[in-house]
Amino acid sequence: MSELSQISRTILLVDDEVNIINALKRTLRPDGYSILTASNGEEGLALLAEHEVGVIISDQRMPHMTGVEFLRKVKLLYPKTLRIVLSGYTELESVTSAINEGAICKFLTKPWDDDLLRDNIREAFQYYEMEQENLRLSRELRSANDKLSILNQNLEQKVVDKSHEIIHSINLLQISQEILEHLPIGIIGIDEQNMIVVSNKCAEEIFGQPPGTCLLGLMAGDALPEVLLQLLQKIYPDDLVQLDDEIVTLNEGVSIRVLINTMGDISQSKGIIIVLSPLKES
Repeated sequence: MSELSQISRTILLVDDEVNIINALKRTLRPDGYSILTASNGEEGLALLAEHEVGVIISDQRMPHMTGVEFLRKVKLLYPKTLRIVLSGYTELESVTSAINEGAICKFLTKPWDDDLLRDNIREAFQYYEMEQENLRLSRELRSANDKLSILNQNLEQKVVDKSHEIIHSINLLQISQEILEHLPIGIIGIDEQNMIVVSNKCAEEIFGQPPGTCLLGLMAGDALPEVLLQLLQKIYPDDLVQLDDEIVTLNEGVSIRVLINTMGDISQSKGIIIVLSPLKES
């Protein structure tokens, strides 16, 4: 069922003559409307306060409040309601100004033609329901735009937060790298494929690397001295491995204290860390 067909078609008939009200009800009943009736403008306003009405048909000549006066008030309170005056030819002049100012949408004469009356009311409801549908779609669009705006704001904030987090991580990494480079001991990290993934300046000096070169990216078997490789093979046959203190002598006669441990306690990296501490000559 469409959204338009779900809107209740309620019509309000306002006339102080009971026989006119009854005749209108008989004419409109086959069209399935929910029909409300009032004998004057005051009663009509009271009903409008309690019911959602799409179309109003009002007589012009009524005690206390004319149809035009009543419909002018309706326009102020319920501007989307379609307002129709049903009166005699002789009263056309009295409703002309109301038609021009928009208080009245249609003017139908008494006596009326049943088919013409029903057609006019059917068109009025179609217009009213289209207006209601436009209002509904406008509300949904505003709601969707509001939600999208909130999502965009949240996304922008998340991007800002993530950017700050990345910058902070980069700063920490740079600081850690600078500290690593200035340590008086050599640090080497070897991943599970036996590639050197971490190396500082002290380690490169210990292994006699020329200035400006580095061990990063080299395979451990190609870059490390044989005595150190033999030590690794001796202690690293299984899953591992911790060597708290071992002294080895390099080919150049340089003695170093070696500490070895696995990577992965804090980071997600796997492999081993080698700490090399040169021994001072006695």
